[in-house]
Amino acid sequence: MSKAAKATNAETDTEVESSSNEIEGHREIGGAELKAIAEAMIFVADEPLSAKTIADVVDVDRDAVAKAIAELVVEYDARNGGLQLREIAAGWQIATRPEHHEQIRAYLKSKPSAKLSLASLETLAVIAYKQPVTVPEILEIRGVQSPSAIKTLLDKRLIVAKGRKETVGRPMMYGTSKEFLIQFGLKDLTELPSIEDFQDLAGGSDA
Repeated sequence: MSKAAKATNAETDTEVESSSNEIEGHREIGGAELKAIAEAMIFVADEPLSAKTIADVVDVDRDAVAKAIAELVVEYDARNGGLQLREIAAGWQIATRPEHHEQIRAYLKSKPSAKLSLASLETLAVIAYKQPVTVPEILEIRGVQSPSAIKTLLDKRLIVAKGRKETVGRPMMYGTSKEFLIQFGLKDLTELPSIEDFQDLAGGSDA
């Protein structure tokens, strides 16, 4: 056998072995198992998990994950338990049902927690409903300076800088962040909470 033929055979054997190893290390995941995996990943995630992230980790088609999540949503709704699967901030999260929020609030209020000061709360409300908004505009609405409140909200990652306004002095503009959506359990800004929900965060001393 010529050297060229031997080289060709060796390359072919290597390709077959490589393909065989890849197939051996990969297995098909059924719909029921994928649904269970997606639910478990959403449960342990620190923030809302997207179908794309799950698909990338499990190495399956994104549409298959989206279908699994849709089935999970139906199952959670049909069970009518205390939890639901909600789309929040472009991802999915297991959350409590709105009809139980009063009892949950009562429980959470009984536990010591680090809450926003009234100044930070008012500043966050202004930013949430008027964004993008500058510090001078916040001052005009609140009637008091808000530098420490702005710093607190930035430190808690509830707001982010949104660029500078094209006006005199080019002041920085602020808007709410993805963390804000997560903390309030919102899919997007069209689901902004009521003033009462903001008030539930009040407490502590001014920041």
